Amino acid sequence: MPTATNDGARLAYERSGPPDADSVVFVEGLGYGRWMWRWQRAALGNYDTIVPDNRGTGDSDTPEGPYTIGEMAADLAAVLDDAGVDSAHVVGASMGGMIAQQFALDHGRAESLTLLCTTPGGPEAVPTPEETQQRIFDVPEEYDERERRRYKMAPAMTDTFVGEHDDLLERIVDWRIESDAGEQALAWQAAAVEAFDVHDRLGDITAPTLLVHGTADRVVPVENGRLLADGLPDVEYLELDGAPHLLFIERADAVNEALRGFLADV
Repeated sequence: MPTATNDGARLAYERSGPPDADSVVFVEGLGYGRWMWRWQRAALGNYDTIVPDNRGTGDSDTPEGPYTIGEMAADLAAVLDDAGVDSAHVVGASMGGMIAQQFALDHGRAESLTLLCTTPGGPEAVPTPEETQQRIFDVPEEYDERERRRYKMAPAMTDTFVGEHDDLLERIVDWRIESDAGEQALAWQAAAVEAFDVHDRLGDITAPTLLVHGTADRVVPVENGRLLADGLPDVEYLELDGAPHLLFIERADAVNEALRGFLADV
């Protein structure tokens, strides 16, 4: 697996697809490994796809934290440098969408942005509901590792999906145990999310942007997607009725259709 280096931290990434095609780089959410993009990568087989592990996650190093979104945007730039890519279409979800915004502002190398279930931060942003935060960070001590993962992930999916896809959820638990951030790295990434705020700089993001947000998002409420849609100068906004935070899994077909169409037209 290729690796890049930024400020002493080794950053692992995967690359697939035709080397002469347009490059699409995927950026993960809080604590998540590369596995979360398997549905979108499969839909974009005709693109040069690059999927790094954020610092503290998967096969990348875990330098001392806490981290900042700016540091992780610089990590993304280092990965593209190592891959020999001057600019790319950037797809980010949740924390990854924050990194994508910061990358566009700080490095100017985004051909386009696709921002899923994310926020600009700032005083008007709607925070993660307290009930969801407790579910993510206060897991009952008696739970084993698999129970912990399912408990923490539940607010990010609809109850219907959870009830109907037990086999898939078990596979996701396997992937998460194998590659997601540990507790310390998760806290350091969470500190970056907490401090993120580009609400007064959205007008400086000139890259064409596709926004997708679900109305049933219990992690990053849909009002945040609407804030982004109001603040970005070149934006296409898709709101999926009843879709949860992990809409790129639960509503993968709709997300992939929108993403393919956007990339074809941009």
